[in-house]
Formats: sequence, C-alpha cells, structure tokens
Amino acid sequence: MHNKVVVRAAHALQEAGLATLRFNFRGVGKSAGTFDFGEGEQEDVAAAIAFMSERYPKTPIWLAGYSFGAWVGLKVGARDERVTTLIAIGAAVALADFRFLEECRKRKLFIHGTKDEFAPLEHLHALMLTLPEPKDVIVIEGADHFFTGKLEELKQRLLEYARAHLSD
Repeated sequence: MHNKVVVRAAHALQEAGLATLRFNFRGVGKSAGTFDFGEGEQEDVAAAIAFMSERYPKTPIWLAGYSFGAWVGLKVGARDERVTTLIAIGAAVALADFRFLEECRKRKLFIHGTKDEFAPLEHLHALMLTLPEPKDVIVIEGADHFFTGKLEELKQRLLEYARAHLSD
C-alpha cells in the first residue's frame, strides 16, 4: 500500500478524477492473516471492489495492480462485472499465468519497463498476442521492475491514459 509504484499510480488516477483505494494484502504490514499464494488475496481484492462499489454506486470501477497485485487483481477484476478497466503495472508475466485474460473483453492496460528483471518485455509482448481487444501497452524505456528513476514518467503516462479513456 505504501510502495512507491502503488502510491504514484494512485496519485495519477486521483489527478484524473477517479476515487482510489490502496490496501495491503493479508499479512502485509499490519494486515491480519497470512500470505496465501494468491488464493486468499483474491478475497482481499473482492472485498476492496465491494467497498468501492458500495461507496460509489453506479460508478464503473477501474482496477490497478502492481507486480503480484496485478496478477491477483486482474484475476478478480476480469470476472467482476463492476470492473470496467484493468491496469497491470510491472506484471510478472514470466512468473505467473495470465491466460485467464484470453477471454476478457474489458479494457486492459499493461505498463512495463524495458529492463524489468522479473518479466522480460518479450514475455509481455507474447502475452499481448493472445489477448482480445481492447488492450494497450505503455513501455517505459530503461525502467526496471521498481521503475527506479522512472516514477514520474510512470505517473504521467498513466495520468494521460486515464484522462484519455475516462469518457469511454
């Protein structure tokens, strides 16, 4: 929740006019529970979606996640009808199975660095070939998995994307 990538992404989406919610998965920080290898964490995402849906009824939900959070979040968001847009930042596509998106017709955005040490860009390009439209990729030149030295570019590019697609 306090990760520098997550904070910058939340700021970008807030600046674009979206309400945002950051949270820790079970067992992270002072959260109750223990790590559950992506299974129980899906319940955490579902609870966050329910909270935002209750707080902002009839408002389309965009779901953004970083790294492990992208994999878990997109798994839940792809099947939840309240979620209209899926955003994966630094998705570890070389380490996790993203085939669940192969039938997903929701808008999908992947933001990825050219020097991501956990998911080489070619793995993301291979995944993108299997996904239906709408889908977009923002590549940040020279960015590693943590977007070291590229956080402001990440924020700006996400802000521009959000502003361009909010009325869709």
